[in-house]
Amino acid sequence: MFYQLYESTHAALQPARAYADAVRLFYSNPLNPFSHMPLGRSVAAMAELFERTTRRYGKPQFDLDKTVVDWKPAAVTERIVWSRPFCNLIHFERALPEGRRPDPKLLIVAPMSGHYATLLRGTVEAMLPHADVYITDWTDARMVPVSEGKFDLDDYIDYVIDMFHMLGPDTHVMGVCQPSVPVLAAVAVMEARGDRFAPATMTLMGGPIDTRRNPTAVNLLAEKKNIDWFRDNVIMQVPWPAPGFSRDVYPGFLQLSGFMTMNLDRHIIAHKDFFMHLVKNDGDSAEKHRDFYDEYLAVMDLTAEFYLQTVETVFMRHSLPKGEMTHRGQPVDLAAIRNVALFTVEGENDDISGLGQTQAAHDLCVNIPDEMKAHYMQPAVGHYGVFNGSRFRAEIVPRIVDFMASYGAAARKNAKPRLVREARA
Repeated sequence: MFYQLYESTHAALQPARAYADAVRLFYSNPLNPFSHMPLGRSVAAMAELFERTTRRYGKPQFDLDKTVVDWKPAAVTERIVWSRPFCNLIHFERALPEGRRPDPKLLIVAPMSGHYATLLRGTVEAMLPHADVYITDWTDARMVPVSEGKFDLDDYIDYVIDMFHMLGPDTHVMGVCQPSVPVLAAVAVMEARGDRFAPATMTLMGGPIDTRRNPTAVNLLAEKKNIDWFRDNVIMQVPWPAPGFSRDVYPGFLQLSGFMTMNLDRHIIAHKDFFMHLVKNDGDSAEKHRDFYDEYLAVMDLTAEFYLQTVETVFMRHSLPKGEMTHRGQPVDLAAIRNVALFTVEGENDDISGLGQTQAAHDLCVNIPDEMKAHYMQPAVGHYGVFNGSRFRAEIVPRIVDFMASYGAAARKNAKPRLVREARA
């Protein structure tokens, strides 16, 4: 009943939010003399703070309508090029001159962990000048009718494989955080089948490949509880009248509360500073706060089967690094990966995926030659800085671009055959 209580509370606060918004508009109107006084700005700030902390944030938009390619501006158009009930694949189509050499195709697999794919807006924006970018846009489970069936980790891997088939050969993939595990598993499954559509390179960033290395608070929580505890305490049914009514989900607001609790003092200070920026009429600083929290507080529900299977497989049993993970009943053998170059990226201060958890992929992919492997640890950044921000743009993006160029189809066209260790049956 907790989900129903949450929805009821949100609905009950609607009149108060409307009143607070009216107060904010009244006291921030430049025609109102109080808007130029600290008292008026304080009232407007309190009203806005109340409205924002009780609001349900809708799905943000990418709003990436232009980029720069070859030092020239280029228009960008979003198109959905592949669609399933639980995911759309968005192509950021750039208007490039005819006859220009095509850039590598890059599939960015966004996390399905509570936030929308727009959390990677900065990632997409930074890669657009260098690649033909596609991104997975996962659907809020509360918006998918029960009649569409279930969605679990095996389905996730199948979705990724289908996307590779749609995009064709010489595609590069980037798995950011949670997708690192299913992306690595999907590549292993494709290589074991001899699938010619396996990607040329895979870049895994801040992902929980082996959470036994430098476990974080997130990892320790999973180790302290059994799967029945998670099933009994965090799985709820979508209330009416959402399209996904009666679907078992892990609610986004519940995951968000967990993440905020981990750094509660930081969020409290940020909102206090936001209030002071409004009082002091510091519009730029206040707008930065709005932009960040409009994205951070927009959350989506996950299907119960996907969430529970991920928790058990990745964080409890450590099935992938132990060689025990399966897909549709068949073993996921990382030794089968022979032809896909591997690049891993970690952040020095990452408190979600500890140092070494992503790098573990190199030890598991024993048949990828050393010259086709690379690892980079970005100093002085946390989890978010691994895929966004100034250091990401200045120091990580050039390395990813260089890695894709080094192991794309053009670079490997004249490569000689090589002997590899035999994959496990």
